[in-house]
Amino acid sequence: MDTDIKPIMEQLRFIREELSQIKETMPDKDMFLTAEEKKLLQQSYTNEKEKKLTRSQDLKKELKI
Repeated sequence: MDTDIKPIMEQLRFIREELSQIKETMPDKDMFLTAEEKKLLQQSYTNEKEKKLTRSQDLKKELKI
């Protein structure tokens, strides 16, 4: 019985080490944009090129904030 458990324990240790390494190098899921976020970002770039954006300072002046 002991001889059956030893290889399994060694494999578990190996898997734990691999999993730990994966966790350290895996990018954060929040780094990636959703399809909707990509679309909004692209719209923002387009609006910037077409000069359709208002600077926050200008908006504050306009709203008298």
